[in-house]
Amino acid sequence: MFPMLTLLSMFYYICLRRRCRSGSRGEALGSRRAVELGQRAALPVTVEVEQYAKEVLDFSSHYGSENSMSYTMWNLAGVPNVYPSSGDFTQTAVFRTYGRWWETCASAPARFHRTPRSFHSRDYLELAFEEPVYPTAVEVLETYHPGAIVRILACSLNPFSQNLPADIRWEVLWAGDPTKAPSPHARQFSPTIRPISFSTNLVRLEVNSCMLDYYTELDAVVLRGVRERPLLALYKMPVIDISELSDSEDELAEAGALCCRPATRHSLGNGYFDKLPYELIQLIISHLAVPELCRLAQACKLFRQHCYDPLQYVQLSLQPYWTRLGEAALDHLQPRCALLQRLNMSWTGNRGAITATGFCSFIRACGSSLVCLEVSCCHFLNEACLEVVAQTCVGLRELDLASCDRLHPQAFNHIAKLTHLRRLVLYRTKIEQTAMLSILMSCTELRHLNLGSCVMLQDCDVVLSVLSQRCRALRALDLWRCRSVSERGVGELAAGCSLLEELDLGWCSSLHSSTGCFQRLARTLPRLRKLFLTANRTVCDADLEQLATCCPVLEHLDILGTRMVSPSALRRLLQSCLRLRLLDVSFCSQIDTRTVQELTSLYPAVSIKKSFTQ
Repeated sequence: MFPMLTLLSMFYYICLRRRCRSGSRGEALGSRRAVELGQRAALPVTVEVEQYAKEVLDFSSHYGSENSMSYTMWNLAGVPNVYPSSGDFTQTAVFRTYGRWWETCASAPARFHRTPRSFHSRDYLELAFEEPVYPTAVEVLETYHPGAIVRILACSLNPFSQNLPADIRWEVLWAGDPTKAPSPHARQFSPTIRPISFSTNLVRLEVNSCMLDYYTELDAVVLRGVRERPLLALYKMPVIDISELSDSEDELAEAGALCCRPATRHSLGNGYFDKLPYELIQLIISHLAVPELCRLAQACKLFRQHCYDPLQYVQLSLQPYWTRLGEAALDHLQPRCALLQRLNMSWTGNRGAITATGFCSFIRACGSSLVCLEVSCCHFLNEACLEVVAQTCVGLRELDLASCDRLHPQAFNHIAKLTHLRRLVLYRTKIEQTAMLSILMSCTELRHLNLGSCVMLQDCDVVLSVLSQRCRALRALDLWRCRSVSERGVGELAAGCSLLEELDLGWCSSLHSSTGCFQRLARTLPRLRKLFLTANRTVCDADLEQLATCCPVLEHLDILGTRMVSPSALRRLLQSCLRLRLLDVSFCSQIDTRTVQELTSLYPAVSIKKSFTQ
């Protein structure tokens, strides 16, 4: 027994020495420090630092306006404004959507195949703190309908530094499934986080509100941590991603030889896989995620042939891998994407991980067959990128540029060359009127157009006039917070685009019911399934009467904030619109909680929303 223990001790010592030698100088010092700390028990306790977010650096969406603070992500900077109070407060941060109702809309994009089940994120925000620390806790103060947070990540980059380091690392501190808290009231969410090997003052929250009954609201975020690196585990499993995989012929030949070498003279080489049809093997591996495909390609030549088949890459969603996706990964994927038709690179490439040059190279090589391109929140995009997309992806039908708010206004002129576009998302971009009109003149096949929070559009009436003349097949239009819309533009839109099924006029404060614009909408657009008139205080009973009479297929209606709608008008609407599933009457002064409870009991299939404050 004694010799065996001696051998095990020597083996442990040799492994530790090799780890210190093979790792970086920082890792070696960290391992040595861990051993020393284990030997010295009487060390002073490190003081924990507590700090609120100093600045909001980036986010994917918010309910508020670009020109105010109400319901915007910028409210997360600093100390709490609302907590521990509960309810709907303008001083909080609110994302654009909640629940699953929007997934049933005609404008909802099709899901990508091979999206990992573990990736739940739908929105994100990034927060900078004053001092880098080794995190011990992250506390999120949720003041309304908590439960949306699904991931908390930390970055090795100091956001206040002028120079970008060569290697920027993101590590997951905590991850979980979308949930619904037992109560919609305020809570402090502080999950147990895993330790990381670097200090950070850049934290990212990712959310998924699909389980929630209403908008989630966040008030503040607290980062707790220590200044000195705490004791960490000596060993850590390496993270493998597609950017680290080698495709050298020597390695592939060696892997193939090991896998295909016959164990006996009766061996089949590739085992039972030799008996399976090529198509069946393709079907089996079509269920693998992209990193798993890349790993399988290294097993042997047979699997490499299947994993490199371009038919496995007709659809490619890289969004779930944004933390580790770089230009090396794009280079490895290039030979496999000859038949690529749908590409999702949303959230990827920021802070130097992908350059505009690298993106353009990938699109030139793989973009000729693209019909769908989603690049929301990709801040590396510039005018040259859109020019290459317009030149290469001539058959493109769907383009999502949501929250690409750093694109220069002139860049959007190139979109006009994509004459086959049917779905265009420009939410929170700086597109100007000239470029928008040019797009509408050329892209006459548009079906779905999102211009929400496009603050550079100075006269939306002109845009709607051209839209009604050139895009008569339009099905969905989002004008969220477009304040320059008037009854004239809405009238022309309804007259020219009679096939509209979805129309979002939320927070369009220039529209007034007294002009009859909402009643004309109802009479002219009988196919309406979704109508948002959010925060329009002038919506009245006569408007609902016309909707009840003329829009029998209405499914989603938001009249939040009106003072002019009575309970009797709501009853008439619910009796007539049998497909109604969502009705928001929050802050409607004539509709009290008792009325909502009564109508909910009478029409259980309708989700009637009534927010509260305490």
